[in-house]
Amino acid sequence: MTKQEFVEAVANEAGLTKKDAGAAIDAALDVITSTLKAGDSVTFTGFGKFHATRRAARQGVNPRTGEPVQIAAANVPKFSAGSQLKKALN
Repeated sequence: MTKQEFVEAVANEAGLTKKDAGAAIDAALDVITSTLKAGDSVTFTGFGKFHATRRAARQGVNPRTGEPVQIAAANVPKFSAGSQLKKALN
């Protein structure tokens, strides 16, 4: 599902215009992003939790040349599914 398809589905489900649904989704994604940047997490009870973790620097290999390369440390987003989401999929 693309973002546009998601916006249309949310608009139909919530009885909103596509413009309003798109603005709400963009705002929600912006809030999640800024919260993760600040080092906090976002939890939707039963659905899941978004959080950021620190990935340590590590040694990698260039697949073309076989040369070792140093991969820098980075902050990466993670999502942990909640119990209700897991239950809904099974």
